[in-house]
Amino acid sequence: MSSSKVPPGEKSRAASLAPLAIGRRAVQIEYAWIDADRASAPLVVFLHEGLGSLAMWRDYPRHLCAAAGARGLVFSRPGYGRSTPRAADEKWPVDFMHRQAHDVLPALFAHLGITEPVWLFGHSDGASIALLFAAAFPDRVAGIIAVAPHILVEDVSIRSIETARTLYRTTDLRKRLARYHAEPDSAFWGWNDVWLDPAFRTWSIEERLANIRCPVLAVQGEDDEYGTMEQIERIAREVPHARLLKLPACGHSPHRDQPAALTAAAVAFLRTRAVGARPVQTP
Repeated sequence: MSSSKVPPGEKSRAASLAPLAIGRRAVQIEYAWIDADRASAPLVVFLHEGLGSLAMWRDYPRHLCAAAGARGLVFSRPGYGRSTPRAADEKWPVDFMHRQAHDVLPALFAHLGITEPVWLFGHSDGASIALLFAAAFPDRVAGIIAVAPHILVEDVSIRSIETARTLYRTTDLRKRLARYHAEPDSAFWGWNDVWLDPAFRTWSIEERLANIRCPVLAVQGEDDEYGTMEQIERIAREVPHARLLKLPACGHSPHRDQPAALTAAAVAFLRTRAVGARPVQTP
């Protein structure tokens, strides 16, 4: 039975705002429930990519929850979507993903009354945050689906992020991001500046992975422009019980490039309940 409290009127996909205190700062987090009235179903929390938001997931979380018979929670991190934007002069620190995992996610769960172990479905930066949360709070995670995770910084990542900076300055990328973010500059420059900070080149979460006890499914597209297979293979070295899914004809966003294959693997994985359970049946 779920131990998360869902206020009346929040059982639909309509987004709400959660007022949180993160350190000395007050922020509001945009969030939405998916089929929250399935009280005994597993809860999947979706953690978006470095330029993502609640809206940018589109319908994928709902489709996955329907296929898996799960409930869902989707939200925009501070600086994204309709959450409190990043101040114009605010620079994200090199450990910004650690802070999301250690400070923001626990505060959101506390506000929403979520005390049960959750399943984390993270994409890109969101996958890294999911892994960091599971390493810090192993009893609070039932399992992780880490899609295109970042474990360390690769040259291919930097080249693609440099390309994104040029596109933001010279094309309609800002206008397109404005469909998903109230303040696209907040989302883009927060992400882009920290990733291209020379101090970020040595960033790694590899040493944290050994603390993860829950089941892990790590997914990587063979044509990912932001990372190589080294990312998930390093997860497998540090988390021996992790399962890997390598998707052909797939870039950085498997939920858009290969949604059927990703959903089939994710649904099979979500039906496991412990390390050593039946292997994922990948398509």
